[in-house]
Amino acid sequence: MDWDAFAHWGKHISDWAADYHKTLPERPVRAQTSPGEIAAQLPPKPPETAEAMEDVLSDFERIVMPGITHWQHPRFFAYFSANAAPPSMLAEMLVTTIAAQCMLWQTSPAATEMEGVMVDWLRQALGLPEGYTGVIQDSASSATLSAVLSMRERATGYTGNRDGLCAKGNLRIYCSDQVHSSIDRACWVAGIGQENLVKLPTTGPRYALDVDALRKVIADDLDAGHTPAGIIAITGGTGVGASDELGPVLDVAREHDLYTHLDAAWAGAAMICPELRAEFWQGVDGYDSIVFNPHKWLGAQFDCSIQFLADPQPQLNTLKIEPEYLKTSGDAVTNYSEWTIPLGRRFRALKIWFLIRSYGLEGLRQRIRNHVSWSCELCEHIRGMEGFEIVTEPILSLFSFRCPGDDSNQQRLVDALNDDGRIYITQGAFDGRKVIRFQVGQFDTTREDVMMAGDVIEDVWRKTA
Repeated sequence: MDWDAFAHWGKHISDWAADYHKTLPERPVRAQTSPGEIAAQLPPKPPETAEAMEDVLSDFERIVMPGITHWQHPRFFAYFSANAAPPSMLAEMLVTTIAAQCMLWQTSPAATEMEGVMVDWLRQALGLPEGYTGVIQDSASSATLSAVLSMRERATGYTGNRDGLCAKGNLRIYCSDQVHSSIDRACWVAGIGQENLVKLPTTGPRYALDVDALRKVIADDLDAGHTPAGIIAITGGTGVGASDELGPVLDVAREHDLYTHLDAAWAGAAMICPELRAEFWQGVDGYDSIVFNPHKWLGAQFDCSIQFLADPQPQLNTLKIEPEYLKTSGDAVTNYSEWTIPLGRRFRALKIWFLIRSYGLEGLRQRIRNHVSWSCELCEHIRGMEGFEIVTEPILSLFSFRCPGDDSNQQRLVDALNDDGRIYITQGAFDGRKVIRFQVGQFDTTREDVMMAGDVIEDVWRKTA
């Protein structure tokens, strides 16, 4: 393909993209295909000769699109949305065109310097104090793994990377039973082990980590000869929105000189709204590591996760490796590849720059406020449906409920709703029971889309009950 052809097909795809988004409400939200259906339409062997782009794009429409679940659909209420606001998509087109590998300052100075400024813009937007720096990761999973590795190294006097973990004893990490599975995986990958991730019960209306239980288990572990390494707190847990009391958790960490990480992957974005900080952000100052994902509620094209660091040195001590070919001569610069696990790095800061400039913080705040309000309104609608039960009250824009019947009825309704196609939701589990989880967060959803979900739930329930 030459560049004239590239320009021609680029315009074609841009027009297709605009039409796709305009017609999304007419499509079923979740892919309606069966397992293996897409693969069966793909040739078992690669072509030996070039094929026309007309044919490639025709097959894209015919084969690929029926198997796509539409994450940008305004009635996507499953998981947490991976949003893609139009300005961030345009930025990604530029990033893809430039195709820079931004591992070092010298391999793309603009990418490195913009990253530092964008992290600080978001620090200010979230009300974090001056002094926090940070890095753009691909996802919260990578940020959490980086934090867990830093916990491990700090607790072993930065000898784990050098010596391995033999004879280091049991390193213990503490969290609530509402944390995301990425915390478990981080402990696996870091060599901590599942048995040394101590999950504690929650209390109160926000399902916060039981601080008294935390103190007791740390004391018991010290008596048993274990080595406490860190505490992971959450604001807006994936299951039901569980949010820890950040100040009291931090107090316990300071009593034992433990490294702290706060997983605010979803709910951190809501902290751009000052009125929400009093309930969910009090005590955040002082956490060693904090992660939130602009690619969720703020509308940045996936992938884009900010890890704030009170002091980057522990993470640098853990991850920095500098062979001769990666050394930078001249003036001191920041090389963000030393802050993260991957060496290669994309120019993720550009889409944040485009996004914030295009909407302004107030425009982004209003979307979040709307989602929270509409979620509460829908919750009341479902509460009034005969036999339905609100299991967990709204935390920001997330709540859970049950229809009449046992756990199998919950799954049957979820499956029927998703097969219906008008909305997309997921099941969850809480307090030993299956629940139906509902979260409002798609960038362009409207009140009408959200309230329509209540009508769809009633309609499908009547047909399946």
